[in-house]
Amino acid sequence: MSGCLKNVSAAPAPQENNVTPQQQKMKDCNTQAVTQSLTGDDRKKFMSNCLKDAS
Repeated sequence: MSGCLKNVSAAPAPQENNVTPQQQKMKDCNTQAVTQSLTGDDRKKFMSNCLKDAS
């Protein structure tokens, strides 16, 4: 019973290995936009172009 309770109480570790290529590209583009301090329309244009380049 002790072993069972230990397994239930342990929080599952987040799995970042299950990121799709599209999700990874979104993260990369977002990081670049933050680095460049883009906001508003400039950010929208940048994100759109960045994600199009991924295709």
